[in-house]
Amino acid sequence: MAERSDRAPARWRRPLLRWLDAVEAGWAVPLLLVCFVAVWTLYLAIAYAGSGLHPDTLEAWTLGRHFAWGYHKHPPLMGWVAAAWTAVFPVSDWSLQLMAMVNAGFALYFVDLISRQFAAGDKRILVLLLLMLTPAYQFHAQRFNANAVLLATWPLATWCFLRAFETRSAFWAVAVGCATALAMVGKYYSVFLVASFALAALVHPARRAYFTCASPWISLVTGLAVLSPHIYWLATTGASTFTYALAHANGDAVSSLGEVKNFLLGLVAAMSAVAVSWVFIAGRRLKQFPADFAAMNPGLRLLFYIAIGTIVLPVLTSVAVGTDLPSLWALQGLFLFVVLIVCGTRYPIERFYTVNVTVIAAGIALAAVLVAAPIHAVYRNSYGYEEGRNFYAQAAVELTREWRELTGKPLSAVSGDEALAFAAAFYSSDHPHARPLDYQSTWGLPRKATPKPGWAALCFRDQDSCNRWMEWVAAQEGHVVRREFTVQASLWGWPGLTREVIVLMAPPGGSGAVPESAADDFSASRRPTEQSRAQQ
Repeated sequence: MAERSDRAPARWRRPLLRWLDAVEAGWAVPLLLVCFVAVWTLYLAIAYAGSGLHPDTLEAWTLGRHFAWGYHKHPPLMGWVAAAWTAVFPVSDWSLQLMAMVNAGFALYFVDLISRQFAAGDKRILVLLLLMLTPAYQFHAQRFNANAVLLATWPLATWCFLRAFETRSAFWAVAVGCATALAMVGKYYSVFLVASFALAALVHPARRAYFTCASPWISLVTGLAVLSPHIYWLATTGASTFTYALAHANGDAVSSLGEVKNFLLGLVAAMSAVAVSWVFIAGRRLKQFPADFAAMNPGLRLLFYIAIGTIVLPVLTSVAVGTDLPSLWALQGLFLFVVLIVCGTRYPIERFYTVNVTVIAAGIALAAVLVAAPIHAVYRNSYGYEEGRNFYAQAAVELTREWRELTGKPLSAVSGDEALAFAAAFYSSDHPHARPLDYQSTWGLPRKATPKPGWAALCFRDQDSCNRWMEWVAAQEGHVVRREFTVQASLWGWPGLTREVIVLMAPPGGSGAVPESAADDFSASRRPTEQSRAQQ
C-alpha cells in the first residue's frame, strides 16, 4: 500500500508531498514549527479562557521582574526568559502563553539541528512529528517553569556536545560549555545530562582522541566561568535552591523503588503514541533492529550513550539518596530516543507514512483547538481548579479597588497564598511586588519595622494555613483592615462557580513590614503542596 500510494498519490496528499520536497530547501521545517506554535497557542487561549495562567508561569514572571543570579526555589533561567519576553511583549495571558509555545518551538528546532546530522528529508520531519505526539511540547510546555525551560536547553546542549566531540574545535568546545551552563541555571536536574555527556565520551571508542585534545577542558573551564556568578550567588546567599532541591530527598528504599517504577512507567506512557506509530511505520522491518543497531554510526552511538545516561543516572540517584523522581522531570530528554529510533534505521521511510503521521498530528491539534479546548473551558468554568485559577484576575482587580478605596495610593506589595500573591502581582493594574507567606524572610518586601507604603495579603477562605497566618499577622501588626469578598468565574459572559477571598490591608504609615517569623510557623504545613506543584 505504501509503495502504491507513493507511486500514485491521492490528490489531497500532493500539497503535503510538495511540502516534504522542501525540507532540504530550508522552509518546510520552519513552516511546520510556526504552524505548531500558532495552533497550540490558540489552544491555550481557548482552553484557558476565563482562567488565569498557571501559578508556575506567574512565578516565573514574578521572579524575572528583579534580575538576580539566583532565586529562592529554582535557578534563574525561567525568570530571565520571562523578563526578556515581557520587555518586548505585553504583560498578558496570551503573551505568556505564546512565550511557552515559542519555547517549545525552539526546542523542536534544536532537535532538528541534531537530526540533520544523521538524516535528511522525510526522516527529519518524522522526528518532529513523532515528538508532537508526545505530551511534552504542548501540555507540559504550557506550564512555563524550571522544567519547561529544559525542553529547549537540553537539545541545544546536546547538539553542541555532538559537534564538539566530532570536530574537537575550540568554537564548539566553548559552545558546549555555555549551553550546559545554561541548562544548569534552568534546573539542577540538568546535572544528569552533563554527567551523561561525560560518561558517553568515556565509553565511546573515540574517547582517547577526545580526552587528549583541548576540547573537553575548554568546555569545562567555559562552563564553570559562565556558572560562576550563580555559584557566587549560592555561596553568599545560603544556597536556598539547594535546600529546596534537597527537600525532595526524604524517602527510604521502598519509596525510592516506587518512585523509580512510576518514573519508568510514566516515560513509557509518554512515548506510547510514538511507539505505536513506529510499529506501523516499520512493520516487518522491526526485525532489522539488531543489525541497524550494530551498524549505528559513531555520532548516533554517542547519542545512544547519552540517552541511556539520562535515564539510568536519575534512577541510580533516586535509589541511593531516596529522592522523588516524577517522570515529568525527564520529559525534555525524550527527543534523544526519537532521534535514535528514526535516524538509526538504515532503510528509507516511505512518504506514505510521513504524510499519515502529518495528518494524525494535524488532526490531533485541530481536534484539540476545535473540540477539546472549548469543552475544557466550559468544564473549568463550572468546576474550577484546585489552585483557583478561575478567580485570579477577579481577585486581583477587587483587591486593587479595595486598596485604592482605602488608601488612595497604588498597591506596592502583596503577600499571602503563593499563587494568589503571584496572580495579584500579575493581574493588578498596580503590579505590586509579591512575596508569598512562605518566603517572607527571603523575598522582596522590607524586613525592618519602619514606616512603609503599606501592604496587602490575600487567601481563599478555605485555605486554613494561609488564614491562620493572616490571623497571626493581624494580631501582631495591630493596624490592619480585614475585608472579605466573593469572586465569580466567568467564561465568554457565562457566570461560573464562586469562591470567597479574605484580604488583609496594612495602610501606609503603619509598621509596613510583613512579619517574617510567620513564614517559619506556617510554611511546614504548606511544603507538600509546593512539592507537588514543582512536580507538575
